[in-house]
Amino acid sequence: MDTIPGIGLQTAAIVAGELGSPERFESARQAVAYAGLAGSHHQSGTSVRGNPRMSKVGNGRLRRAMYFPAMTALRFNSAAGAFGNRLKERGKEKMVVIGAAMRKLLHICYGALGSGRPFDPSLHPGT
Repeated sequence: MDTIPGIGLQTAAIVAGELGSPERFESARQAVAYAGLAGSHHQSGTSVRGNPRMSKVGNGRLRRAMYFPAMTALRFNSAAGAFGNRLKERGKEKMVVIGAAMRKLLHICYGALGSGRPFDPSLHPGT
């Protein structure tokens, strides 16, 4: 995982320790939900009130460990950077972009952890 731009040795150790075995989750979406990085709507019945927010129900250590690497990845990781630029162009706020980058980075970490191969930027062409 330390081959992913934005992820250092310390973050890789925290992610591997907190996620555990990749077989523990069926998909990267489940790993993201475990970390509490999935979005949630404030909804009562048929009305939706307020803006969607990060759920924050999940592993706080993993969520905290992804914050600064996500900011770094927005600058130096081509996949996360292009994704962040697209969100900024759509008018998203700074913290929304960082939250989306945290989620994107955890998806990439889950893929690298599950496959056991180093990060390949050609598999993430700025999506």
